[in-house]
Amino acid sequence: MDKERIVTAMSIKEDEDQSLRPQTLDQYIGQDDIKEMLSVYIQAALKRKEALDHILLYGPPGLGKTTLAQIIANELGVNIKVTSGPAIERSGDLAAVLSSLNPGDVLFIDEIHRLPRFVEEVLYAAMEDYVLDIVIGKDHESRSIRIDLPPFTLIGATTRFGDLSAPLRDRFGVVLRLSYYTNDDLKKIVERTSKVYQNDIDPDAVISLAKRSRGTPRIANRLFRRVRDFAEIIGDGKITENITNHALAKLGIDHNGLDHTDYRYLRNIVEKFGGGPVGIETLSATISEEVTTIEDVYEPYLLQEGYIKRTARGRVATEKTYQSLGIKYYKGLFDDES
Repeated sequence: MDKERIVTAMSIKEDEDQSLRPQTLDQYIGQDDIKEMLSVYIQAALKRKEALDHILLYGPPGLGKTTLAQIIANELGVNIKVTSGPAIERSGDLAAVLSSLNPGDVLFIDEIHRLPRFVEEVLYAAMEDYVLDIVIGKDHESRSIRIDLPPFTLIGATTRFGDLSAPLRDRFGVVLRLSYYTNDDLKKIVERTSKVYQNDIDPDAVISLAKRSRGTPRIANRLFRRVRDFAEIIGDGKITENITNHALAKLGIDHNGLDHTDYRYLRNIVEKFGGGPVGIETLSATISEEVTTIEDVYEPYLLQEGYIKRTARGRVATEKTYQSLGIKYYKGLFDDES
């Protein structure tokens, strides 16, 4: 795999319009504490004329990890190379992209927890000493070569912080956790998106979209585009609250942002397993979704909003879930277990 293929792998993956991505920290909405810290680190690196320390960004998908990496490169005034853990299959793949960096450049690796372990071990020396130690050849013909690298900044992103090995985690000088967005921040994002797309939108429609975006900017922008389609076909292009509610109802998204899969997940816990506890593998088989999809995409928001709890014996539905399903709730043995 050559370096062009690696760098392109993530570029074609993005499903968001690039014009929606803020280019500077000032334009970036939300995550105020993280922005404040990054501003200090970036200014300090520029003042010392050094490469910024390596940064690890983690949190649920869709919160802006890729966008932050691009902003950091913009603020530093350097180039950014973008790839992902699954795209780096061999040590040579990593060597190709690292050797293409200029001094101070940023290398962004999404899903860094999915790096093969032998590639990860090569990365250690690159992060600490800016060198690559690679073994070429096999058996008695093998030999080790060392490649000097320019100072660079590695930005890793992951939705599964616990899957990272301790040696890799410890080599990041800055570790930042992105949190779900508040409704106020999501309203600002929806308003900004409407200006980028040049669509008029009613304040009540902004509120409705923000409430149903599951605390996630990517979902807010995705829902906006779908509502925008309805507004242009069944209306005059202006996004009203009625059109918004109609479009989201057609998409199967309720006023809390829960969709068909969420309800299928919750109903299975309540109706098939008596409210739990039930193991994640059993739930995965029951609703025909991958375990990683459930853990990374669906459960974080359901946990955040108090629909479920994770216990030592499995997932348990809370009273809030019963209320959402319209089912009478009886306090259970596992209600106080966390």
